[in-house]
Amino acid sequence: MLLECDASQLLLVDYQDKLMPAIFEGQAALGNALRLAQAARLLQVPVWGTEQNPDKLGPNAPALKALCDRSFSKMSFSAAVESSLLNTLLSGAQPANAARQSPSGGNARSLPKHLRKEAAPTPPERPSIVIAGCEAHVCLLQTALSLLEQEELEVWVVTDACSSRTERNRDAAFDRLAGAGAELVTTEMVVFEWLRDCQHPAFRQALALIK
Repeated sequence: MLLECDASQLLLVDYQDKLMPAIFEGQAALGNALRLAQAARLLQVPVWGTEQNPDKLGPNAPALKALCDRSFSKMSFSAAVESSLLNTLLSGAQPANAARQSPSGGNARSLPKHLRKEAAPTPPERPSIVIAGCEAHVCLLQTALSLLEQEELEVWVVTDACSSRTERNRDAAFDRLAGAGAELVTTEMVVFEWLRDCQHPAFRQALALIK
């Protein structure tokens, strides 16, 4: 199974100014998060950010926050318990830079009552949640596990854009996430799967991000 660009959303968890200096290989993780966000903006994939207790830990790194369509503050370690974020992910909201298109097929409410069918739950248009963040064994882990409980969603964890204060905690998080059913990927895997081939109009721009 490969990632589909049009079915993806990018969720970046807690790359906060006061947290990152304590993170193992934090600058490398942040650098890959920036590459992911830049590729997502280029390919019109929605980008969401979260910030844990920002009054104490500060905002996300400014360059990263600027690439997010929206940032969500939270107090819970799992961002998925915040209804505003979860509803956004489940709705498959479009990124701010995407061209808006009118839905095809008309409005079911405009049909005569005897022709209307009972509305079934609408699956999200973008069910693939590509997620990365800090700390991998706390907020990233709890958010990803919560999202895996949503049958409509699939979770892809970008390992080289995640970290914790210690390498052991980071790696333990990956082991647990893999066992729970998350797909473990890397930044380059995500970008090349979003592109699919070298004839993609954005190929050269995307390639420049990861070289």
